[in-house]
Amino acid sequence: MGRKLIYLALVHYPVLNRHGELIASAITNLDIHDMARLARTYDVSAYYLVTPLSDQQVLARSLIDHWLEGVGGDINPDRREAMGLIRIAGDIEKVCREITLETGRRVLVYATTAKKWPNSVDWSGLRKKIEDQGRDSILLLFGTASGFDNSVLESVDGVISPIEGNREYNHLSVRSAVAITLDRLLGNQN
Repeated sequence: MGRKLIYLALVHYPVLNRHGELIASAITNLDIHDMARLARTYDVSAYYLVTPLSDQQVLARSLIDHWLEGVGGDINPDRREAMGLIRIAGDIEKVCREITLETGRRVLVYATTAKKWPNSVDWSGLRKKIEDQGRDSILLLFGTASGFDNSVLESVDGVISPIEGNREYNHLSVRSAVAITLDRLLGNQN
């Protein structure tokens, strides 16, 4: 597949805690690194960390800068290359505005969730849409904590069918969900 205008966003607000309460979750160093490496591996245009919390934005910027401008990138140039895809934004709307300004294209937004959602988009249908992308950019949203608040799922262009294993248990790490999603949508089908 040639280069497509695919973007990722790891969203830390609005998400739910395990009690179903609306929260802003904390960023994690592991998510930042692993998702950047996935974004680079699958040739994603950019990877957004979305948090409205200024202290979390400062922390993320310092971790990223270690790899972009500090000794980390000198020691591991591959990591520098991956970390260079990361952008920080305060909310999903800002991400969409930035992508639209950058590409001059409409942004179609698809959210992921571990729960069943009415009229969800199946994997093969979304892969076909990406392959036939036309003039649209595509933003894939991944929620943290216990997943998105329904306000997010109700506002997007589509909710992707959940990744399901062979058991009732369905609680993948977000890093695992991103890896599976990118491989299903952008990976080599051979």
